[in-house]
Amino acid sequence: MGREREIYKVTLVGSVVNVLLTLFKFVAGVVGHSTAMTADAVHSLSDLLTDAVVIVFVKISSKPEDCGHDYGHGKYETLATTIIGLLLAVVAIGIGYQAVSASLFWMHGGSLRAPGMLALWAAVVSVVAKEVVYQYTIRRARKLDSPVVKANAWHHRSDALSSLGTLAGIGGAILLGDRWTILDPLASLVVTFFILRVAYKLLRQGFSELLEASLPEEVEKEILDIVNGFPDVSDPHHLRTRRIGSRYAIELHIRMDGMLPLSVAHERTREIETALKARFGETTHINLHVEPTK
Repeated sequence: MGREREIYKVTLVGSVVNVLLTLFKFVAGVVGHSTAMTADAVHSLSDLLTDAVVIVFVKISSKPEDCGHDYGHGKYETLATTIIGLLLAVVAIGIGYQAVSASLFWMHGGSLRAPGMLALWAAVVSVVAKEVVYQYTIRRARKLDSPVVKANAWHHRSDALSSLGTLAGIGGAILLGDRWTILDPLASLVVTFFILRVAYKLLRQGFSELLEASLPEEVEKEILDIVNGFPDVSDPHHLRTRRIGSRYAIELHIRMDGMLPLSVAHERTREIETALKARFGETTHINLHVEPTK
């Protein structure tokens, strides 16, 4: 099964779960009179939107190189990761606003209605279901080496965490009586911080790649170690690295004896490219510049 098809399959599984949970939590939030559960339903709705982003952008990023995109379309996948982070941030702000408004209403003497048991059971189901989907998605993301699938996995985890906070707030509001109904909107406020934390991580990753940040230091060291392991090659320098979606781009200058036949130098660079692609993936973009030793 191709990489693109695998990503679609993983995304579809999450989408089905999100549809069912969103409907269930909206009904539970309204019928169960829980602002926290309604906010959690909005969070699940955002998952559906991000699934759509994944499907659209992975389709684009899988396109081959063309005259207008010499390095392929991999950056669209990075852009999708960034959009997911932005959507999470927007959802978090909306949930936080609702929580603060309800809390201020309670502080000024307003009475908040205690949530019902349906809302509590919806929170339990959501925690379990979303954690299962997260574990499935993150394993597939690591196997596919897809940042956008990984981002979507963390979106599932953030939904599980938000439902956990919702569960605590709803449970406390029900079990502790009318004086503790404030726990329901407070749970929504806790959800806000969980989501914002995940959004920050995704945005930092997305912007880093869009702004051409280098690969981690340990990866660059591994690249130099591989190159230094070849005979006739010395002084690898001017190493430049970056990510193009799910693949690496490596540019490097190396030195060889100027008296070596061109065919030998060409064969050595081909061997280096093969070794780097074997380690970092067949789609790795590699540009080696050979200089004669002085």
